[in-house]
Amino acid sequence: MKTSKRVKEIRKTVDSSKEYKLSEAIKILKETSKVKFVESLDCAMRLGVDPRHADQMIRGTVSLPNGTGKEVKVLVVAKGAKIQEALDAGADFAGFEEYLEKIKGGWADVDVVVATPDVMGELGKLGKILGPKGLMPNPKSGTVTMDVAKAVSEVKAGKIEFRVEKTGIVHTSLGKLSFEPDKLVENANAFLSTIIKMKPSSAKGTYVKSVFLSSTMGPGLKITKDEPALL
Repeated sequence: MKTSKRVKEIRKTVDSSKEYKLSEAIKILKETSKVKFVESLDCAMRLGVDPRHADQMIRGTVSLPNGTGKEVKVLVVAKGAKIQEALDAGADFAGFEEYLEKIKGGWADVDVVVATPDVMGELGKLGKILGPKGLMPNPKSGTVTMDVAKAVSEVKAGKIEFRVEKTGIVHTSLGKLSFEPDKLVENANAFLSTIIKMKPSSAKGTYVKSVFLSSTMGPGLKITKDEPALL
């Protein structure tokens, strides 16, 4: 495959063998972003865990202090007064039977689905549709709750969900490259600190094997383990 001029220029700037501090990596990624859209700052952590064991499944949420920079569409599946409560809190869609039917028909124009416990019996039947799209509500991520207003507010403010893959890697987006550098550093520290705190007691050997930051179309830069959030 022919290497583009943009990639050749990036390779002149980036030392792939070097380890960078968060602030250094973010500065380089911002400087080398030459595409015609605002790229995201992505993070990939390779962990020394075996997700096949339940006690080593790293899964949870973190509220990024400066948000994601993305407009998140939220559907709340609920009944009665909870529908209006969700809409008042900023939910894009809220209801019960009409949305179950829409989902059955293939509609999935949302980023997050929140549900009250009393509707999970019916919503759970759509697991084969919602599950593969990563939209199935889960109590561990705070998306199955009676406090739908709080759930909607947190998601809209920058609460993200993460889950370790079979290969032991956790991927997530930490905001837009258009953010001020210090805000991206704060978001990165919030995410990394959360992962560190979740280290399973049963995990043996090195827990954090590597951390890379990248932009949507840019290079991957290895982050030094001397960062305070990783210690």
